[in-house]
Amino acid sequence: MYVVRPVERGDIGALEALGAVSIPGVHTLPRTREAIVAAVERSIASFAAQVDIPSEESYQFVLEDLGSREVVGTSSIHASAGSNGTYFAFRNDVIQQVSRDLNISHSVHALTLCSELTAYSHLSGFYIRNRTSAGPEAALLSRARLLYAVLAPQRFGDRFFVPLAGVTDADGQSAFWNALGRKFFKMDFLEAERVIDGARNRTLIVELMPHYPVYVPLLPGDAQAVLGQIHPSGELAFDLLTQEGFEADEYIDIFDGGPILQAHRNSLRSFSGSHVRQVDNTRHDAEAGALVSYAVASTEQNFRAVIAACPPVDTAQAICLPREAQQALGVSPGDNVTCVRI
Repeated sequence: MYVVRPVERGDIGALEALGAVSIPGVHTLPRTREAIVAAVERSIASFAAQVDIPSEESYQFVLEDLGSREVVGTSSIHASAGSNGTYFAFRNDVIQQVSRDLNISHSVHALTLCSELTAYSHLSGFYIRNRTSAGPEAALLSRARLLYAVLAPQRFGDRFFVPLAGVTDADGQSAFWNALGRKFFKMDFLEAERVIDGARNRTLIVELMPHYPVYVPLLPGDAQAVLGQIHPSGELAFDLLTQEGFEADEYIDIFDGGPILQAHRNSLRSFSGSHVRQVDNTRHDAEAGALVSYAVASTEQNFRAVIAACPPVDTAQAICLPREAQQALGVSPGDNVTCVRI
């Protein structure tokens, strides 16, 4: 069984091991020990804080294999994007160009630097070991962040977004970056990512990136071809997020041109499809053969999330949780849990 829980200081070594693996499609995962320690400390402080409105909080979760006690994945959610600055993205625009003298009117695809995603809640840092063979635990790791938001709505905004890494080549280079960002930063893609540590809210971005619309037809063909495309390693995250209710919209990442998915909380399954149910040990024989897999979460104060096979709870007032799931969640019969179908 797997459990998702808030990160602890004792997980730092395991996170270092995860970050040491070559994962070119994940640019928001801290890699150095200094960055990992800072992220863990910030998360611990965020979970402990009394929050009325979302601010600078950042919550990191880990996926633990209860059989081996190994940390095999991690994911994060930031209460308010750009809380330490302004979050920058490119907006896909269509600009109308008109010449009365020539009697010509046409539309041009352009990219405009914008800060409209600032203050949205921001999902990031999703990584799971053995990604290609991962099962339902991957969905649990992705969704647990949103289940925490369901339990603590005051900590997050009404809108959420997720930037997915764009296409890079075998050397980790981005055709989109080489056509645009490199001309202003004067450094290659990987070096630029290291300089800003995967962030999109640094002052140097607005200092160096163009403030005028960039006409897409003027970009090289290889840069146009990767615009809004995801890195192959991001397909698992993309599938999980679209199943949750996220959609690609009008924004792309300013560095690699990857898509930015977004959604209002009301359109996300974790919000619209979740139920609060009381834990019960009783399983009716008539329901024993009709088990459904649920992601089940405990409480805001002692957050844990697991996957459990239970009789359907749509019309029931209780959820029959296996003993192992109750122990992993730290709950007992009579306690309330929040559950949503996987």
